[in-house]
Amino acid sequence: MAIPLVNSIASWFLKKRFHQIELFLKYPNEVQNELLFQLLSTAKDTEIGRKHQFSTISNYKTFSERVPISTYEECQNLIERSRQGEHNIFWPNPIKWFAKSSGTTNAKSKFIPVSIESLEDCHYAASKDLLCMYLNNNEDSQLFTGKSLRLGGSKELYKENGTAFGDLSAILIDNMPFWAEFSSTPSNKVSLMNNWEHKMQAIVEETRNENVTSLAGVPSWMLVLLNNVLEATGKENLFEIWPNLEVYFHGGVSFVPYADQYKVILPKSNFRYYESYNASEGFFAIQDQNNSSELLLMLDYGIFYEFIPMDTYGTLEQRVIPLSEVEVDKNYAVIITTNAGLWRYKIGDTIRFTSTNPYRIKVSGRTKHHINAFGEELIIENAEDALREVCKSTQSEIVDYTAAPIFMKGRDKGSHEWLIEFKTPPHDLNTFNELLDTTLKSLNSDYEAKRLNNMTLNMPTIHIARERLFYDWLKQHDKLGGQHKIPRLSNSREYIDELLNLNTMS
Repeated sequence: MAIPLVNSIASWFLKKRFHQIELFLKYPNEVQNELLFQLLSTAKDTEIGRKHQFSTISNYKTFSERVPISTYEECQNLIERSRQGEHNIFWPNPIKWFAKSSGTTNAKSKFIPVSIESLEDCHYAASKDLLCMYLNNNEDSQLFTGKSLRLGGSKELYKENGTAFGDLSAILIDNMPFWAEFSSTPSNKVSLMNNWEHKMQAIVEETRNENVTSLAGVPSWMLVLLNNVLEATGKENLFEIWPNLEVYFHGGVSFVPYADQYKVILPKSNFRYYESYNASEGFFAIQDQNNSSELLLMLDYGIFYEFIPMDTYGTLEQRVIPLSEVEVDKNYAVIITTNAGLWRYKIGDTIRFTSTNPYRIKVSGRTKHHINAFGEELIIENAEDALREVCKSTQSEIVDYTAAPIFMKGRDKGSHEWLIEFKTPPHDLNTFNELLDTTLKSLNSDYEAKRLNNMTLNMPTIHIARERLFYDWLKQHDKLGGQHKIPRLSNSREYIDELLNLNTMS
């Protein structure tokens, strides 16, 4: 198909879709309210719908009082029954696919239901919207003159009892229309390879001679792939291999720790980065502006949103609020009700609103992945902002890191222990440590209060991790590739102790 025709079709679709986006931008709370009652009506005759009498719910207040907040553990039995082939439990249409997810790095797997509605109206719709917003902001784009290098998970689909499970990316690739493969690289066959390291080699061979115009994938694993491409070709930067490369669509983990490394291999000031926020449970938000770190919350993907203010999370005073009541610059845990039958489900992420007109957000961390052993409330956003500033000041670069508390023992006060793998280490680790401590104080008043005169917390301790420590740890746990992530912050010492032992043994 000729490029002008492709651009013309994309332009037509863009204008049509932007009319719908403008509707939820103008009437966000009305769109969300209408969506909630569509979901309730659709599922009223399911087992869950009859149990909570969905047919008699006429307002949000009744919905919030009648339907309990749930976690995966509380839904697990229902999901297992659905996986065994039972229908009409939490969603009326049969659930054919389940996205296998470890959440982060827990050994226990989760199987998140993926309905045909969530596939089409959420995940695929979001992929189209991401392109729409990018093209709308960059009219001179030549995106369609080449292919998108996509990097998904490393597991094939496994079928049983009439259902299938695997990485979300495998489900998406398996259900893509046949023509979508023509605009992507590598091939579906390579994309779904099981062995991550063999897959890396195969992707390099398949993509090095393609005309790649865009990249799509998780920053940590995409960086591994791109460095392999550079090593295999002997080139200094990616534009020597793919001169028409113009944008990287990324999500899954924070881009902040990797930004400087990408600038080295993509040394063009006009190169674009576009972020998205999605998970196995759904696609939630998309960057809708060039050069922005804010994401537009997408309100018409079949997902109804609620939020728990983190200052009451897990306490007797915990409260749940709808979108209409959120405030800017407050941390919230996210609760979703979806067109795949998840009802008031805690996804485990925390976000912060940067705007309420329209509703734009930043992902600030995980409800379980923070350090609050001493009341310091250190979240991932604090850690990564601080590390970015300190790396800039000390001309160092980080590959990966994790941190956990050192608990009080006897008269010894507590502190935080960091394990950091550097690509470029600082000249003086003590200076790096002092700057990190000072910067964290400036970003987090709770941390600053606990560090005042070493009242509760002593100075942090930093260990330098050997090269590839985190990679080897993930490999040891069969968690290479896909959406597997290093646990950045933890209230437990489980991860850091295991990594420290591995670091000592090597």
